[in-house]
Amino acid sequence: MTTPLIFGHGYTPTLIGRVVTLHAAYYAKAVGFGAAFESKVARELAAFIARLDHPNNEIWWATHNGEIVASIAIDGQPSPEAPAVLHWFIVDPNQHGQGLGQTLLDGAMSFCDKQQFPTVELSTFAGLDAARTLYERAGFVLTKEQQGASWGQSVTEQTFMRRHPNGVRGS
Repeated sequence: MTTPLIFGHGYTPTLIGRVVTLHAAYYAKAVGFGAAFESKVARELAAFIARLDHPNNEIWWATHNGEIVASIAIDGQPSPEAPAVLHWFIVDPNQHGQGLGQTLLDGAMSFCDKQQFPTVELSTFAGLDAARTLYERAGFVLTKEQQGASWGQSVTEQTFMRRHPNGVRGS
């Protein structure tokens, strides 16, 4: 008997630890990221969770057998003129290919559209082709690409932007 996925949002116990663990394990294996990356994810995610009471911020997650297996967050609070930022999008490799990433991304973009964020930005790096396909299907466009080491080692960093589908303008 297959246990269904359970979706939720907001803080739940083990959220920070599990999201950090998912990122650290996946990116250590995929590209060799280490302590600098893991500590950056932990530090930034913990700071974000402390700001979840703001209506422009949200995190969604999915659990399987009581364990968080996926997450995505929108930080819509940077400043009134700055784009909202998509962060901490990860799906446990054991859950790949089941539409979980698409479901979470669709929910996050629906939130962004309801909040009327003029643009949403995300930072990633070259080589994550499955994720890039999801981003492009959701309306994201590559706007910047450069070599950088902001995640602990040199990679081709990429910035993607998505404009609100109805052309909402910032105030």
